[in-house]
Amino acid sequence: MEKKLVLRGILVGALGGLLAFVFARIFAEPLIQSAIDYESGRGEAEAALNQAAGLPVESEGPEVFSRAIQANLGIGIGMILFGVAMGALFSVVYTVSLGRTGRVRPRVLALLVAAAGFLALYLVPFLKYPANPPSIGHPETIGARGGLYLTMVAASILFLTGAVRLGKRLSARLGTWNATLVAAAAFVVVMGVLMAVLPPLGHLAANVNEYGSQGTETPLPLKNPAGQIVYPGFPADTLFDFRLYSVLAQLILWATIGLAFGPLAERVLSGASRREQAPADA
Repeated sequence: MEKKLVLRGILVGALGGLLAFVFARIFAEPLIQSAIDYESGRGEAEAALNQAAGLPVESEGPEVFSRAIQANLGIGIGMILFGVAMGALFSVVYTVSLGRTGRVRPRVLALLVAAAGFLALYLVPFLKYPANPPSIGHPETIGARGGLYLTMVAASILFLTGAVRLGKRLSARLGTWNATLVAAAAFVVVMGVLMAVLPPLGHLAANVNEYGSQGTETPLPLKNPAGQIVYPGFPADTLFDFRLYSVLAQLILWATIGLAFGPLAERVLSGASRREQAPADA
């Protein structure tokens, strides 16, 4: 039974990744291209300033993959494989949760596990370190940014698991509804403290050296030595739309997993129940 559930989780994860890719290809890809165009224009402006100041100008290396391959094949395969991984993880958590959640129906349990996955693996870390399009962030900060984001993901999973256990322990004393509210409040408080402790990306060394201490790493307007703006800052509308579509793409992925997996799990579980009941009837 477990293998059947995991296999179905992988299949619905691949479907969710495909649907998320289609959405991202239509809505987010033009924003990525706009961000790349911005980065190219800003790079040319910086090169002109450096050349006027007598500084060396670095030449860009050759493009390994064309934009067409990146925007279609690369992102598509990446999102489908990500969906497969999330579907496998979802099905494992779902299987472990069976029999430990009371009389929750398989479909409802699938929605609850999918909602927890969306919350812990994406939405909560996103609130502290939201997704950024190309041209935002220095290459020198990739390691630091990745470490901080993984810290948020790990803490979100850990604290959400603790909140679920806290709610189950308090349910006998406070009732299911009140226990759920207390556990949710505890999760929000703990995650809020962690978000306040972790540094904003604008405080990383490479960003401080170029832009000063800022709340984010979004590029500010480029100025010449006289203080005149020679290239604008990153467009706020592009940044907002990209982050919005990133959240919606993840929502599509996890909603597909939760909605599609539930009926499949019910069939597997009902079949297993009938097979167990047959020898007893005999």
